[in-house]
Amino acid sequence: MKSSLFISDIKQLVGLHSGDVTVLRGAEMSNLPSLKDAWLLIEDGKIVSFGSMDNLPTLSDTTEQISAAHGFVLPAWCDSHTHLVFAASREEEFVLKIKGKSYEEIAAAGGGILNSARKLQTTREEDLYQLAQLRLKKLISLGTGAIEIKSGYGLNVDAELKMLRVIKRLKEYFPIPIKATFLGAHAYPEAFKNNREGYLDEIITKMLPQIAAEGLADYMDVFCEQGFFSLADTERLLHAAAQYGLKAKIHANQLSASGAVELAVKHKAVSADHLEVMNESAFAALKSGNTMATLLPNCSLFLNIPFANARELINQNIPVALASDFNPGSSPSGNMNLVMALACMRQKLLPEEAINAATLNGAAALELSNAYGSISTGKVANLIITKPIPSLAYLPYAFGENLIERVIIQGKIYTND
Repeated sequence: MKSSLFISDIKQLVGLHSGDVTVLRGAEMSNLPSLKDAWLLIEDGKIVSFGSMDNLPTLSDTTEQISAAHGFVLPAWCDSHTHLVFAASREEEFVLKIKGKSYEEIAAAGGGILNSARKLQTTREEDLYQLAQLRLKKLISLGTGAIEIKSGYGLNVDAELKMLRVIKRLKEYFPIPIKATFLGAHAYPEAFKNNREGYLDEIITKMLPQIAAEGLADYMDVFCEQGFFSLADTERLLHAAAQYGLKAKIHANQLSASGAVELAVKHKAVSADHLEVMNESAFAALKSGNTMATLLPNCSLFLNIPFANARELINQNIPVALASDFNPGSSPSGNMNLVMALACMRQKLLPEEAINAATLNGAAALELSNAYGSISTGKVANLIITKPIPSLAYLPYAFGENLIERVIIQGKIYTND
């Protein structure tokens, strides 16, 4: 028997892009098609039709019916950059930041990524899974309907595999799509501090073959930055990952205009993420290719570093996505509602642009936009129903409120049970 859900009394149905629209660039990003005073019908987890409340469809007796109570209905957020699997929070470093220590100083003193790695290496896989699934449930309740999760806090063979196996378990248990990214090249571990070549070899000859054998990752990411992995290191790693069918994602231009963006485009990376420090060459590279520019405003807020120049990216017809960068050190929040609000307040995106960046373009950064990220017949019904709000702009405007009334995942009301 078909399962069906009918949502009535929708103040505004938002994100009605045509099903053949899978990515938005430039001026397209401010176009957010919508329908006022609407209804939506879902069958077997997919959107089958929608229309105006003055033209209601005939429903079967078995159709579940709910009212949006004049809330807005939007596609669920698609968060394409997170580090959700970690062993412990790092609020002690937060206090050091308040006292004036920089990100680089904390990392040099054994904090940062290496701090998380030490904690994760001694944490059991089951404990990591339990922590991660609790976090993911909270994020779904805040409207996230698709997500990417990286490894990168293991930094040795066993611990990186442990992280990726946790992500695989999350994929199998949760009803939202999850993409796994191998980020063994997140930092050079203490054991290889004076033997960088040895760690590159560890990734290429030990980690990648095992990851491929177990089918643990969809993408390969590298933190390409001064003091981390050089352009030459990154290129070598991406070449190796490509032999195992892993597409590229790159942490690029967070602290400097390093050439990482140009390298990402050269390797046809699905996305180049961060982009806080850009130059003409980096803009030109993104403009010439199809790599998504993924911006992480939570990280800029938390670290007090520049926000990526979203307006210039859009002005140059480059597709822009928004993601949370959820992690214990530089973005301890996976709340995509806050991400969208920050993009409007600090990066001067219009609410329509921010929503498109967090939905359809976020889905594109996960290679999922054929089925997620907009409200179109045939797409998966992963949706947000807001509380009654006066306008769409109220979502980022009232950034301190939780304005989500319900989350629909695969056509069913999501609960945290």
